[in-house]
Amino acid sequence: MNKQMNLEHILSKQLSIPIKLLTDYRLLGLDETELIVIIQLHRFSHEGNDFPTPHDLSQCLSINETECAHILRRLIQKQFLSIDQIDNDKNQISEVYSLEPLWTQLFTENVSHKEVPDDGKIFILFEQEFGRPLSPFEIEMINTWLDVDQIAPSLIKAGLRESVLMSKLNFKYIDRILRSWKKKGIKTVEEARQESRSFKKQTAQHTTYKQSEPKDDTLYFNWLTGEDGHAK
Repeated sequence: MNKQMNLEHILSKQLSIPIKLLTDYRLLGLDETELIVIIQLHRFSHEGNDFPTPHDLSQCLSINETECAHILRRLIQKQFLSIDQIDNDKNQISEVYSLEPLWTQLFTENVSHKEVPDDGKIFILFEQEFGRPLSPFEIEMINTWLDVDQIAPSLIKAGLRESVLMSKLNFKYIDRILRSWKKKGIKTVEEARQESRSFKKQTAQHTTYKQSEPKDDTLYFNWLTGEDGHAK
């Protein structure tokens, strides 16, 4: 009798995870850390907690609360997670996490041919270039460029690439580039390339070169001509 009760208790604590999620998460653009956070969100929901905090998540993971918050933001930006509002038993509105966007993408689309939305690619690209998760302030700055300033994702990528090639990889420098382009009415990557060519030419004309080894600007030139494949 005790053995049967123990087995029932064990079985009642099982969590169903779609095999397709475990086999196709990389095709969706998810990494292993994002995957385990998704699984933990699924577990919390199964246990009746539909809005776990970053602290709640960090208690059962090897990453800290700040990293959990970053991942939650990334999942929302990548359109795998949403925050919905529901009426509770007391007719009060409460917020819940929903993995419905993830399940929709996973089971109703051809995952092998899925394209991450341009907005989502921007956050991934920035994190790759900076080699770390973005801070809340940095995420908010990118959102401002997209939503408030209405700067095209392709132009934001061009600004990032410009800062990388000029060895000035920081958000303030990128922000100055984008605001300068906006002030000059630049709206496309091609217009940005032309502006960069013009700036480079003017700089060359007004600069007195010292007797030193010339700077290798091959990457810069290649980006301007579209030959490095990054500006596409």
